[in-house]
Amino acid sequence: MSTKRTFDILLSVIGLLLFLPIILVFAIFIWLMDFHNPFYCGERVGLNGKLFTIFKLRSMCVEKRQGKDAQITTASDDKRITRIGKLIRNGKIDELPQLLNIACGDMSIVGPRPNIKTAVDVYTDEEKRILTVSPGLTDMASVVFADQGTILLGTKDPYAAYTKAIRPWKSKLALLYVENSSLYLDIRIIWITILNFFNRKYSLKKMKQLVESLGGNDALTNVTSRKHFNF
Repeated sequence: MSTKRTFDILLSVIGLLLFLPIILVFAIFIWLMDFHNPFYCGERVGLNGKLFTIFKLRSMCVEKRQGKDAQITTASDDKRITRIGKLIRNGKIDELPQLLNIACGDMSIVGPRPNIKTAVDVYTDEEKRILTVSPGLTDMASVVFADQGTILLGTKDPYAAYTKAIRPWKSKLALLYVENSSLYLDIRIIWITILNFFNRKYSLKKMKQLVESLGGNDALTNVTSRKHFNF
């Protein structure tokens, strides 16, 4: 067993023990809202292209999560998002059940966020390298674009806007991670992710410094700082 895998198991088990009460409380509130399954289980692409089921606390109305609309990138004003859904999305509480994915080996604490198959199907040859590492609960792009829903606010087609303006930069950050992957880098990303909940400006500053230290080009470091991001 690799050091990274041992690290993932340790943190995910500790995380589940710490956050299970929070997950259960919100699961009950979500269930009481419409008496439907409080968890969302969706298909994602993992290491080496292997499909797995990702777990989240459900943040949308059940009847509007069916079919094609179930996995499309959303803006903060999306009418499918419930009142509780907005709360758990803002605090990233909806992602906590993925600690189980990590414990089971489908995901890692740190790694490129897992994508749906239709998105992976259009990966360039370069982007396919992203699949050589396990997807993660957090990564550099998770910090840089933590406000993704707000960025997409008011767009007519959030998914198209995401694909054009955000996805290319997420891929570049993911590839930078793949090229420099290490346990030390994971620890630095985890620390900056935690900082982001308390001081976004400072966390972006630290993330920019990290990207620079990893050899990111000027365009990527500018986007990382979010001072020169054009939507």
